[in-house]
Amino acid sequence: MPAKESLFDKRTRRNRYNLKKRAGNRLRLSVHRTNKHIYAQLIDDSNGITIASASSQDKELKLNSGSGVEAAVAVGKLVASRAKKAKAGDVVFDRGGFVYHGRVKALADSAREAGLAF
Repeated sequence: MPAKESLFDKRTRRNRYNLKKRAGNRLRLSVHRTNKHIYAQLIDDSNGITIASASSQDKELKLNSGSGVEAAVAVGKLVASRAKKAKAGDVVFDRGGFVYHGRVKALADSAREAGLAF
């Protein structure tokens, strides 16, 4: 008997399905958060490669704590600057199964302010 799918997994699957319908040829900015850190990747789904990534564990950031809105803002700015270096402009935001609130929203807002369009 297969295991029952969690609500988080259902939200993730539903969100990715809707993104694929609307994404077109754009790159996907995927966000993952844990209790201690936050991670962001810019993914090219057509080629199956990661263009740019950033996390609260990056040595460039030199954060005291990886959890919090301040860390999410720093990661958003860093991933946007790395995306600009890779000449990526227009993306779709993939929040996964996470609610668009708090750290996820802070990362998205700072990436927009730093030049990513979504």
